[in-house]
Amino acid sequence: MTLRILTAAALFIDAGVHIHLAPGYQAASPGGIGQGNLFLLESAVAVLAGLWVLLRGSRAAYAAAFVVALSAFICVVAYRYVDIPAIGPFPAMYEPVWYFEKSLSAVAEGAGAILAAVGFARAGRRSASTAQS
Repeated sequence: MTLRILTAAALFIDAGVHIHLAPGYQAASPGGIGQGNLFLLESAVAVLAGLWVLLRGSRAAYAAAFVVALSAFICVVAYRYVDIPAIGPFPAMYEPVWYFEKSLSAVAEGAGAILAAVGFARAGRRSASTAQS
């Protein structure tokens, strides 16, 4: 249960940071998809994955949490160090600085990915041992 709580907490921290930052980032692109709307979408997915892990703790829930956390971590690091241009309707989100909220989300996303991977492995072992009984 502790692993489920920690994994969900990491995803909830990630979501909270993105919800907090979304309005400021959307102001740069009020009429388009915008980074703020992408932040809100990522927040919703992180909350759903966190709730699924918290309530079920299944391999599928941990797999979803892993994908959500790792993809968010990869994005924040990539957009910190690589100037990726706008792709279709998606804005360029290069931001070559670290600040508290961005660092907090990156740490939560990285920790969430690691915790979800551990949970996925442990849930697999648990279901395999249950099947053998």
